[in-house]
Amino acid sequence: MTAYTPHHRTARPALVVVAHGSRDPRALSTVRQLLEGVRALRPGLPVHLGHIELNAPLLPDTLARLDARGTRSAVLVPLLLSRGYHVRRDIPEMAAGARLHTRVAAPLGPHPLLVDALQARLTEAGWRTPADAAARRASGVVLAAAGSRDPDAKADTGRTARLLAERLGVPVVPAYASAAAPTVPDALRALADRGRTRAAVASYFTAPGRFAAECAAAAPWIASTPLATHPAVPRLLLHRYDEAVRTPSTSPLELASAS
Repeated sequence: MTAYTPHHRTARPALVVVAHGSRDPRALSTVRQLLEGVRALRPGLPVHLGHIELNAPLLPDTLARLDARGTRSAVLVPLLLSRGYHVRRDIPEMAAGARLHTRVAAPLGPHPLLVDALQARLTEAGWRTPADAAARRASGVVLAAAGSRDPDAKADTGRTARLLAERLGVPVVPAYASAAAPTVPDALRALADRGRTRAAVASYFTAPGRFAAECAAAAPWIASTPLATHPAVPRLLLHRYDEAVRTPSTSPLELASAS
């Protein structure tokens, strides 16, 4: 294997992790831990952070700083779990205003690595595979996501729910904290009406925040914690980065529309 020289390192596009932003200070701390995990997996790769809103640095500021340092190109990886308006419009429009060459990677989900993280978080919270048929008939999971009016976002969350159901062997119902139905309490009631009273809430959030806390509070039994510090997530970020690097160059808006 040919060793990277300093020239090779500077030639590689920078990785910019694009987080949504949150008023909860735990979210920023969690995202910074995630970035350290990415750097540990790929030493020498420039890894930066930009937010869509609410937290500094905002994405346009990060891109402007990279340009001022002479960075020629960057891959923007959304720290988002599905498609939606942020992936389709906000991030590409911010990228299009930058002077350096950018491309926008696909969002993290759906992907089997997220299912690995969801299963591990549920296990940490106390989930155990039902031991017999009666226990399986009484068990279920609500996959609690932020929610979006975008039908592609809902489709992506539904696909993750199906993948998790295959992994766990019990029904997994997608539910939302806002902007989409059903709500987490409604999904839990629907499971209970089917006799599935041993219901867990799987937190489909990257970091702590109001929505994650509200969904966890609705759990009648156990609720898992957000995903970002699980080892699968930095691996998935780098996978999305590598995918984008291999994609033929196009405009950020065209790339996001194709994802």
